[in-house]
Amino acid sequence: MKWIDEIPWLFIVVAALFFGLAPFTPEPHVWEKLKMLAAGTLVRPIDIFDLVLHASPFVLAVVKYWRDRQLAKENPET
Repeated sequence: MKWIDEIPWLFIVVAALFFGLAPFTPEPHVWEKLKMLAAGTLVRPIDIFDLVLHASPFVLAVVKYWRDRQLAKENPET
């Protein structure tokens, strides 16, 4: 998981804002696909792929945050 440590936070934030939330109008794809998932209508492979694609920056941000917390516990002096 060292490769995650090398990704700058700025890149992840920009990716989450622009790629994760695109298109901005009428509503972001992630939000639309999550509503479809909650309603049980997320069944087409293209919709599932779209959810994974647009949610990946947010997942990466969560993993990097968790990894940073783990490293901070292991090395409190840095």
